[in-house]
Amino acid sequence: MKRTAALLALLLSASAHAETPNLATTPLQRPEPGPQARHEKFNAVSKEGKAELVFLGDSITQGWEGAGKAAWEKTWAPLNAANFGIGGDRTENVLWRLENGNFDGLKPKAIVLMIGTNNTGHQKPDGYQSPAKNTAEGVKLILEKLKAKAPQAKILVLAIFPRGATPEDKWRKQNEETNAIIKTFADDKTVFYMDIGSKFLATDGTLTKEIMPDLLHLSPKGYEIWAEAIEPKVKELLK
Repeated sequence: MKRTAALLALLLSASAHAETPNLATTPLQRPEPGPQARHEKFNAVSKEGKAELVFLGDSITQGWEGAGKAAWEKTWAPLNAANFGIGGDRTENVLWRLENGNFDGLKPKAIVLMIGTNNTGHQKPDGYQSPAKNTAEGVKLILEKLKAKAPQAKILVLAIFPRGATPEDKWRKQNEETNAIIKTFADDKTVFYMDIGSKFLATDGTLTKEIMPDLLHLSPKGYEIWAEAIEPKVKELLK
């Protein structure tokens, strides 16, 4: 708990110009009605204790309920999966959720975690920015919390997806820097790592709006690519 508090303080110090001031200045609280309602929904799912597969993350994960709905119904719904994605979440928000009811009573066989691009930064000039090492430390603490709350689960950590139109995009470069750290957290026993970013890119490394219309969030085709890329590994972990 002390280590988590220390990280939250560190993240707070880097967020003086955050895109979402309330969450940045009070990362241990969820004042917004939308995220709070989803959080409470996840607590209810946790208490039911039925989900065997959980996707945990930000708006890209939440998007399984939007652009990714068809892919979800085809691939993940038959596996008794739950979507614990909340738009705008950073690592500190996921930590808050895990300390406030998410996964309480839940004993999933597998967890798919992808988080961090909102820590990397937002496109606005005054948007939130956090160093790669801070983002990676947040992912590490999330993994520790998940292992404590769901020790029976296998955790598949996904590299943060590419963003921006070209390989030179500053946010994409920072995501790659963060990924270089978080891949070291895998032990191939409880925690596994996959980088499927290249599957979203053209051969020259560019990202098209066909895959990510805003160069950040996936299209229906993007979710199909995601599902196909990790389905074999997820089913392996579920066994």
